Amino acid sequence: MSDADKVFAGSIPGIYDTYFVPLIFSDFADDIARRVAALSPSALLETAAGTGAVTRAMAAALPHHFRYVATDLNEPMLAIAAQRQAGDPRISWRQADASALPFDDAEFDVVCCQFGAMFFPDRVKAYAEARRVLKPNGTFVFNVWDRIEENVFAHEVTMALGKLFPDDPPRFMARTPHGYHDKAVIKADLEGAGFRDISIETRPALSRAPTAEQVAFAYCQGTPLRSEIEARDASKFQAATDAVAEVIRTRHGSGPVEAKIQALVITARP
Repeated sequence: MSDADKVFAGSIPGIYDTYFVPLIFSDFADDIARRVAALSPSALLETAAGTGAVTRAMAAALPHHFRYVATDLNEPMLAIAAQRQAGDPRISWRQADASALPFDDAEFDVVCCQFGAMFFPDRVKAYAEARRVLKPNGTFVFNVWDRIEENVFAHEVTMALGKLFPDDPPRFMARTPHGYHDKAVIKADLEGAGFRDISIETRPALSRAPTAEQVAFAYCQGTPLRSEIEARDASKFQAATDAVAEVIRTRHGSGPVEAKIQALVITARP
């Protein structure tokens, strides 16, 4: 993972929340919320909350009286999340590094994280922090994307950009969001952090959008792929987005489009 892979700034957070969240995150956010709600936590911590896809789903799924702290290292993303959920007294927002959480030991019943672990520079350290702030019988629930070949739009976007920039293909999607999918590695990282009761479930879903153009716009302009394309040739930025849209339109049609996405959902207890 390069340092640029973690930069969600400028116009990216807004586009990400408006287009990318409904495209690939909402279904899995509802899934995480259902799993956490079944645990009936009185104190919940979310790390790498991004623009608040899980936070919104969780607020709808959990009762009125509980403590919910949502954190993210990236302040522009967290600012959108907080704005979207303004006025909910149950939720507090805090900029925080998942690898150095500013909370006491055994403070939370549940720690959850949606599609953030792939971005952690030291996953064992971040998992150890989640374990530290959990109560002795607490639960850590998180998900990561499966291999890119199981996520059709992400794979097609990556292949299309590879043809446009054959000498230096933008590989953000394969390298980082879809770069942490080996179940044995995930299990070993969690065990290294002190977790023992670990389950990993493969969960497929469908990604849907009204047009191929919207898929291309979401991926190319609402993620750090934007920075990768601009670094190669800023003059080709719109052409790259158009080329991706053409590939998706050719494969999925000119109207509403849909394709398989797949993630791993992990539950771990000390």
